[in-house]
Amino acid sequence: MKISIAYPPLESGKGVPLLGQNRQFQWFNSPTYIYPMVPAYAATLLKTKGYDVSWDDYIAEEKSYQEYKDYYQVSDADIVMIETKTPVVKMHWQIVTELKKLVPDRIIVMVGDHVTAFPEETMAQCPVDFILTGGNYDFLLLNLCENLKKYNGRVRADELDAGIYYREDGNVKNTGRFVLSQDLDELPMIDRDLTKWKLYSEKNGNYSRLPGTYTMAARDCWHHKCRFCSWTTLYPSYLVRSPEKLLDEIGILIEQYGVKEIMDDSGAFPAGEWLRTFCRGMIERGYHKKVIMDCNMRFGALNYEDYKLMKKAGFRFVLFGLESANQETLDRIQKCEKIEDMVESCKLAKKAGLSPHITIMFGYPWEDEKQIANTVQLGKTILKKGWAHTLQATVLIPYPGTPLYQ
Repeated sequence: MKISIAYPPLESGKGVPLLGQNRQFQWFNSPTYIYPMVPAYAATLLKTKGYDVSWDDYIAEEKSYQEYKDYYQVSDADIVMIETKTPVVKMHWQIVTELKKLVPDRIIVMVGDHVTAFPEETMAQCPVDFILTGGNYDFLLLNLCENLKKYNGRVRADELDAGIYYREDGNVKNTGRFVLSQDLDELPMIDRDLTKWKLYSEKNGNYSRLPGTYTMAARDCWHHKCRFCSWTTLYPSYLVRSPEKLLDEIGILIEQYGVKEIMDDSGAFPAGEWLRTFCRGMIERGYHKKVIMDCNMRFGALNYEDYKLMKKAGFRFVLFGLESANQETLDRIQKCEKIEDMVESCKLAKKAGLSPHITIMFGYPWEDEKQIANTVQLGKTILKKGWAHTLQATVLIPYPGTPLYQ
């Protein structure tokens, strides 16, 4: 059985779609590619179980939709998995409909935060065969493929994992609410060659040295309360790999692939003793002299000594979500942080020698012009004072499945 992990091109005058491994969908004027970690795990896991797997990211390969359709018609894939997000889900409905007309018997599977929130909607709007809900769809895809192989293209619901939507006798059925109970340490090391890691190794603004790549120590954020975050839909609980597993992976990336910078894309990098163990391991193995580490972190999670240890261990870029300069807004979106504490944490990280990157958002429906100006001014102040190295601003999107959407 052959499985294709696919990203069909989404052609638009808005630019290049940043879809895979992105918590908030964006169109980029300049091509930017984030290595999609969970699909990469899915491809590798299937390969280790004997499946024939193809990695068909036609967005990152900068090919046209017509080129993808031509390939799709001659491909021998039995199953195609496609990731989607809210701003482009209608485009994917149309694509799935067109692909089904080209090869009616090929099984199409969809994943992502939008279809996790509204699975029945997508089942009604396009002829997709299966939807895998939740963020651990690498495990679910293997379970589905094992079922399809065992029953010659059909499934038995009692042998499917929780969180799978499917069609049976003209009706949409499901196996219940997804459960995040899998052990991430059981996953194999990602096959970077199979998943064409070089496609994502240069065109990415996070990297200061090339080639760069991604890891994912955890799924996804240990806070997991922010009311706007689409990935709280996928990961309502926090799963973590062991620090030793991540260190082993970094060693492979350094020695076998010559990677110079690594962005760990856990929603919030593990803190506390996990972080200290990891940093000490980076130093003891000498990796801190060979590779730069970047990560996402929450303000207030670490003290000055932690930041200094991170710097010593090779960390450079640390991304913090500031989001707003208005305490009312921070409270309403459940950041559970005080503005003055966030600023102080940013200053400590910079003092330790790190390069903080802060994110802010506009478009909160309850904010007036004065509150917007407060956020603009705070962002300017932080940059001018040198407390942060870079800043990005984003328009708020109420993603389905989030409290903000409700």
